[in-house]
Amino acid sequence: MSSMIEFDPEMSRRVEAVYTTPDVVGQRRVVRRSLGLRAGERVLDIGVGPGFLAAEMAAEVGPDGLVCGIDPSESMLAIARSRAGQTGGAPIELKPGGANTIPYPDASFDAATATQVLEYVEDIPGALREIRRVVRPGGRVLLLDTDWDSIVWHSTDLARMRRVLAAFEAHLSDPHLPRTLQRSLERAGFDTAEPQILPLLNVGYRPATFSAGLLELVAGFVAGRDEVTAAEAAAWADDLRGLGPDYFFSLNRYLFSAESRA
Repeated sequence: MSSMIEFDPEMSRRVEAVYTTPDVVGQRRVVRRSLGLRAGERVLDIGVGPGFLAAEMAAEVGPDGLVCGIDPSESMLAIARSRAGQTGGAPIELKPGGANTIPYPDASFDAATATQVLEYVEDIPGALREIRRVVRPGGRVLLLDTDWDSIVWHSTDLARMRRVLAAFEAHLSDPHLPRTLQRSLERAGFDTAEPQILPLLNVGYRPATFSAGLLELVAGFVAGRDEVTAAEAAAWADDLRGLGPDYFFSLNRYLFSAESRA
């Protein structure tokens, strides 16, 4: 059992800020290109978060399409609702729900996506069966998750960095999900394409980057957990911010595309 991050209004606003960085904007561009949405399609965004991807997909499928977003966090849904009426494209329908409890009938969607969601889910086979249930035969699914062993983050105190990252992994059900996700999709009744890798790279410290936002999330989560004291978490964050041009961060995310078998 992971110690999940609580997406209260403050945490949700922090996540929203991370989603506006060029790193994550570029990630959404790759997701949309890989999903290949067409005008008039119905698409499901599992873990809609602050709603950026849902709004962009609504513009792509146009006024004859539909985008449905689900999320277990009411504060995230509130942020997504504030964005839903600004697309000028398809209507966006938002509901509470998660990957294991999708509140829609069978074969409701032409496509579904879950980005940085399934690594929080304990029952992956059940979640994939539920996703297949709501996607029509021949419909597309796109999943994006991180293997947190791929992280490279420069620090002047390597032992402290290891403790911080180990404590942060506790917020996930499976911090190494991409290693098994392809076969899990196939077992759940999907035909899979070759996975893609999406590297995130930040060199030189700048506040408006993915890793700078992640740094704040990590420091807040790990303080007082496992072997990391609040003082150590603060010192770790200060160390990284102070690296300036010596700052270095790299992380790999993995994108899985699949079609539901007839």
